[in-house]
Amino acid sequence: MKVAIATSDYFVQGETFINRHIAHMFAGRTCVVCGRHNGQNPLDKPVFERRARLSVADKLRVPFAMAAGAARHATSRVPFGDNRRALEQFLHEQKVDVILSEFGTQAIVLAPLANDMGIPIFTYWRGTDASKMLRVKQRVRSYRLMMPRLAGMFSVSQFLLDNLAAHGITHDNAHVVPSGVDIRRFTPGDKQPGSFLAVGRMVEKKAPEITLRAFAEAARGRAAHLTFIGDGPLLARCKSLAAELGVADQITFTGALPHDEVRAHLHRTEVFLQHSITAKDGNTEGLPTAIQEALASGCITLSTRHAGIPEAVEHGVNGLLVDEWDAEGFAIQITEILDMPDRTAMAQAARRTAETKFDNDDGLARVERVLRQAIA
Repeated sequence: MKVAIATSDYFVQGETFINRHIAHMFAGRTCVVCGRHNGQNPLDKPVFERRARLSVADKLRVPFAMAAGAARHATSRVPFGDNRRALEQFLHEQKVDVILSEFGTQAIVLAPLANDMGIPIFTYWRGTDASKMLRVKQRVRSYRLMMPRLAGMFSVSQFLLDNLAAHGITHDNAHVVPSGVDIRRFTPGDKQPGSFLAVGRMVEKKAPEITLRAFAEAARGRAAHLTFIGDGPLLARCKSLAAELGVADQITFTGALPHDEVRAHLHRTEVFLQHSITAKDGNTEGLPTAIQEALASGCITLSTRHAGIPEAVEHGVNGLLVDEWDAEGFAIQITEILDMPDRTAMAQAARRTAETKFDNDDGLARVERVLRQAIA
């Protein structure tokens, strides 16, 4: 069997879940269909770039094709003309048996072509595509039109499936399969007492300023240190805020780091912090990979009752949860963790959660079984 992995951009270092599918699904019998290709191909796969330069004939067809796509599929991005024929030829030459679109926004583009070619197509809901995008009426319509064209769909959390269902977007062949983590590489190490870690883009839905203020309130002057890994528009503001709050010597901002360096930090960190919130534009998490990696690394996780996070973090068992925007509660829980005489039991429970729920080998096998059933 061979699967075409459809994604928006290739190659993206931080999209570990997608790269894992491309590298390992069906023993590596994969190819890539992407919106944009940045020229890097470290996984050494055949790549088709949908947004490559248009032929002269396709430039003339653009207004008619976009209008037809919008009318029939509620999206103007459906392949057409010479570009569509080139994609058909690529899928045919690669002997593709099934297409897995890693985001719902990619599936709406490819579903009509897949149906015409008789290739089963699935989508994977991961966060923004099943939260922020649902505020766009045309996107909701395109998703509803897409449902009967899909052979099935996956989601990283039940929360996202419920979110879609509330907008009339459902499928009989739907499965919750978290992105997962390599529990053989992400393992507990010798933990540094009082070590805290936050990982992710410094953007609104990660609320790094709330994390920073809560840590400052709870840990100022105590034997505790917080490391922020990640880049983004709020980084400069957070650096200034750390100085204003008088905790600059207790906080390290590393910027973005390679995945192996993130793993090394998790290996030795006691507590993982992630105060996820729903952004003003409706954007939410699905079930953050960073939290799954933290649990596998035996980190006590303090997070929020947001999206699929409560499906991973059980309050008082393998971590702690507060409501979104509850900075005071977040600070109180940091204090509670620092005052724990023994954090071993909670750290061990975190590891067990990852072993039983988030082993990516198990998740990959589940996805492959569903795809095989569709082809059979």
